[in-house]
Amino acid sequence: MDYNFLKSGSDIRGFASDLGGKSVELTDSAVFDISNAFVSFVVNRANKPSNELKISLGHDSRITADRICESVKKALVKSGVTVVDCGLASTPAMFMTTVDLKCNAAIQITASHHPFDRNGLKFFLPSGGLEGSDITEILALASNGEEVISETEGKIVKTDYMTKYAENLRNIIIKSVNKGEKPLEKYHIIVDAGNGVGGFYATEVLEKLGADISGSQFLEPDGMFPNHIPNPENKEAMESICKAVINSGADLGIIFDTDVDRAGCVDKNGKEINRNRLIALASYIAMKGETGKTVVTDSVTSDGLKEYIENTLGGKHYRYKRGYKNVIDKAVELCNTGVEAPLAIETSGHAALKENYFLDDGAYLMTKIVIELAKGADFDKILKPLKMPCEEKELRYNITVPEFKAYGQAVIDKLEEYANKKPDWKIADDNREGIRVSTKNGWFLLRLSVHDPVMPLNLESDSVGGVDKDFGELSAFLNSFDGLKL
Repeated sequence: MDYNFLKSGSDIRGFASDLGGKSVELTDSAVFDISNAFVSFVVNRANKPSNELKISLGHDSRITADRICESVKKALVKSGVTVVDCGLASTPAMFMTTVDLKCNAAIQITASHHPFDRNGLKFFLPSGGLEGSDITEILALASNGEEVISETEGKIVKTDYMTKYAENLRNIIIKSVNKGEKPLEKYHIIVDAGNGVGGFYATEVLEKLGADISGSQFLEPDGMFPNHIPNPENKEAMESICKAVINSGADLGIIFDTDVDRAGCVDKNGKEINRNRLIALASYIAMKGETGKTVVTDSVTSDGLKEYIENTLGGKHYRYKRGYKNVIDKAVELCNTGVEAPLAIETSGHAALKENYFLDDGAYLMTKIVIELAKGADFDKILKPLKMPCEEKELRYNITVPEFKAYGQAVIDKLEEYANKKPDWKIADDNREGIRVSTKNGWFLLRLSVHDPVMPLNLESDSVGGVDKDFGELSAFLNSFDGLKL
């Protein structure tokens, strides 16, 4: 069986339920084979026999989690592995089991913000999340029927690690705020967990530190996600938490995605702190008032954000490729060359701080923001210098030819030639993905999707009508390519 079709960047994902009308891809046998292959992968990386391995296993709230976990357990136990069963858990917490519980590896069953009928497997080693090349290797082993033979069966050890993980976050807040054991007593903070895993943050972190969490919503795990998509980038989800903050009179609202590796927040006025505003606030916190530090982001961040990081904060902005793992890996690479890069963050909300193992952890980022709130920070004042675009738009061009990557690159190459001939257009100095062009109205970026036969086009302008003007010029060029369809 060829399992390569289940690769999704640095994760494994597929349809796991037929309730949405799709055929099941993550079958019991597929999960079993992939789990066997992962054991072989870990044996090679840890240089230990399988019966000496301890691998943790957790899952988000999806309806197929229990079924998939059972297949993973069967494969691991058959291979002689000790399985640390964490049950319902956040994705970042599963990585932390390699730190706190000294697990040799960790597996999280999740498909992030994707619909209820999808699921997946995400893997960690003590060094961090796996690379896309590692997933390719694991799937190749699975496709070839790789399995580890053990003379003795492994065992399953149940643990409530999320209690320890929440305690760690509480201790960080207590130590940082330095106002006793109930440092959030004067604050009203609400959480929208979207019926994912993040409800613990309201009850086990905020409330236990004295915060009023009344008005929090959708804290109960429900894998059908009946209220809204658990995704801080989703318009309906953000409107829901903004409304909840206003209705409850909260000082801060927090929203998580399903597995809590991403988050966004809302200030006391019901105004989003998300995307560029979240990056700006995270940069302010990560730089700790020191100049010269580098913040690594993905490619679609605004010109106003670059200006904020470099002029207001005195830092350096390094725009890189889309894909949270790309951003994190670049920050790690810069640090290894002597560049101080304390933060890697994508506009989707994936934020990884150097001080926290460069782990993209939504709960950790929100903890840092809660600390600032408890110290009396005025988020509106902090973010006031950030210039926001007047207009923004994203369009997605489908590539209809088989060799989509080569075709997309050819479009980008031709657009570069075209842009160089236009006096009002200037290719950005920090162009590291696709082609980013500054215009007299604002800017646009055309790039290839990380995984799909799609070319996203992002446009921003500083004036009303600017996006339409730039798109008008661009569309005439893009419409000349028969293999591109809006």
